[in-house]
Amino acid sequence: VILYYTIRMNVILYLALLILELIFLGGLAAYSIGLLYSSIMGAPYVPTSKKHIDEILKKANLKKDQVFMELGSGDGRIVRRAVQVYGVKGIGVDINSLLIILSKLLASRQHLEEVTFLNKNIFDVNFSNANCIYMFLMPETIKKLLPKMEKEIRKGTLVISHGFKITGWEKKIVYTIKSEPFSTFYYKT
Repeated sequence: VILYYTIRMNVILYLALLILELIFLGGLAAYSIGLLYSSIMGAPYVPTSKKHIDEILKKANLKKDQVFMELGSGDGRIVRRAVQVYGVKGIGVDINSLLIILSKLLASRQHLEEVTFLNKNIFDVNFSNANCIYMFLMPETIKKLLPKMEKEIRKGTLVISHGFKITGWEKKIVYTIKSEPFSTFYYKT
């Protein structure tokens, strides 16, 4: 009888561990597919350090009650920091639903009520309410996004492009933070 229960408990334990492994591997696969999808859509997930985020946001001269929009927001660290430090209203936009879920969880943990995360393609979002738009997108994506930005962004909006210049906006550039491996470019529309 003892041998029967020992074998039964070992089988149950083995099956429980197997189920946990399958759940972990399934989650890892979903996360990896999400990152690959983000990369294909033009915004690979590349986290920026807190020190660099603070430097970027300081130069933006954000004011309370402005709307700060982050395109390709990843885990939302930049828009969350803008809301936390400067009191802006934040909007993070990302096509990767797993990163949006993570962003919402992190914002909730930080008790940030003035930030919204949209699980959308950046081409489906209206930019007209933003006072400041931050993006860390691939050059091809920026090029495709430019006509939409020029049509929807209102006069005086600050556009921050981390990593890559906005081709055609050379006369709108107002400031550059030079750093390795990515510089940050500030444009005033």
